[in-house]
Amino acid sequence: MRLDKFLKVSRLIKRRTLAKEVSDQGRISVNGVPAKASTNVKAGDELAIRFGQKTVSVKIERIQENSRKEEAAEMYTILGEDRIPGDDQE
Repeated sequence: MRLDKFLKVSRLIKRRTLAKEVSDQGRISVNGVPAKASTNVKAGDELAIRFGQKTVSVKIERIQENSRKEEAAEMYTILGEDRIPGDDQE
């Protein structure tokens, strides 16, 4: 399955167009390699997604063409969240 479609179906990112933009900006890596929206992902792959000042690492548990809200969280396991050190505006 394409990376952008997986991100939408799993509800890690709400819209597929946004998932495509984020991946094309180089903010997503699959198994440690920067990935584009068209990169194929499969069960067992690990994703690192940079959201603003944090990076979320997830492991893909299974691939489904579509899912209900309750099923979406079962498609992946969160491995960790890391804050990116930088200028905190507090």
